[in-house]
Formats: sequence, C-alpha cells, structure tokens
Amino acid sequence: MIEIQILTPIPAIAEGVLRESILGRAQEAGRVKLEAVDLRRWTHDRHRTVDDAPYGGGPGMVMKIEPIAEALSELRRPESKVIFLTPQGRKLTQPIVREYAKAEHLILLCGHYEGVDQRVADHLIDDEISIGDYVLTNGVLGALVLTDAIVRLIPGVLGDDQSAVSESFENSLLDHPHYTRPVEFNGWEVPPILLSGNHGAIATWRAKKALEATKKCRPDLLG
Repeated sequence: MIEIQILTPIPAIAEGVLRESILGRAQEAGRVKLEAVDLRRWTHDRHRTVDDAPYGGGPGMVMKIEPIAEALSELRRPESKVIFLTPQGRKLTQPIVREYAKAEHLILLCGHYEGVDQRVADHLIDDEISIGDYVLTNGVLGALVLTDAIVRLIPGVLGDDQSAVSESFENSLLDHPHYTRPVEFNGWEVPPILLSGNHGAIATWRAKKALEATKKCRPDLLG
C-alpha cells in the first residue's frame, strides 16, 4: 500500500479533498494512506513561524529551512521519496505519475509565499515537480493534483482497472470522444458506429478519433 503525506503549513486546504470522491474511497478500501501534515508542528516559537524575510531584500517571505529539515528528519524512512512541488521542477507527465505510483512512501513538500530556502532543494529532497507553466498561491494545489493522478493508477481504485490505461496521455495520445444517453439531444446525435455493437469497428473509430484530437489540440505529443 502506498502512503502519501502532503507537508504544508496550511493542511486544511488539502484535508477536505483527501476525504472525498476517489481519494476518500481509496482510503476506505485500504488501497492507500493519505495525510496532510502540518509543517508548523516542527516550529519552536509561539507564533509557529515557518517563513522569514529574504536575504538580499525583495518582496514577500521565504519558507525557512529549519522546520522543513526537522519534519523530513522525522517523517522520512528508507523507502521514502521527497518531492518538492515548485515551478522550477520538471513538468508533470503521465510517465512520471506511473513512476511514482510504484513508490511505497511519498512526502510531497509544498512551497508557499515567495518560495523555499534554496538549501532545501539543494540538500533535502529527491525530486522537483511542476504541474505546469503558471504560478499558484501555494504548492498544496499541485500536491493534490499529483496525489490524485497517482491514486488513480493503484489497482482496484477505479473499479475497472482498464479505465486508467485508456485515458488521455496514455500511449502519448489524448482520449477519444465519449457519449452516453440520450442518443439525440437538440438534434445532436451520437455517432452511429457507437450504437452498432461492432466492438472491432468501435475500437478502430476510437483510435482514429484519439489521433485526430491529438493532432489538433496537442501535436507536441506526437513528437
């Protein structure tokens, strides 16, 4: 069973999400253990301070190394991988998700404020991951994205394990179009091939449509 701990000074942002939907059901079924861990547990002043002004001046505050180092010293195990969610990280892709879905214990360190003391990235982590080329208020949102993507790949979580291997970005293609009842709505009809019962023809149609969607929307995926 994989265990994922999200280390952040604002755990409440993650707690509600971790209890709901697929993530909540996966925990209830004993497939995964998820926890939002309060970084402030490793502070030693009455204000539970995790940030300070940056050396050299500039706007905003920077997360301090001491509480992070203490937290990782306590939480880390021989099998642990510590991932820092940061815009400077390698961009998250489905192959990376598959890689980490095989792990036993992940600690997802979330950046906040203007960033984290660079010595954390230099000495205390195993990987840096970015979920895209944009800036968010805090790293918890990125950690939740990574957590959800990983948990979906754990056998038994989705009910139908085939669902996880037939979605977008598997095999470097976007997903094919999906339809359900009713057959007709406002004059818009479901493609007849999907009603034919010919599973071979349907598979061919879906593969063609997935390729067309990828060429149109994400040609970069085709190299």
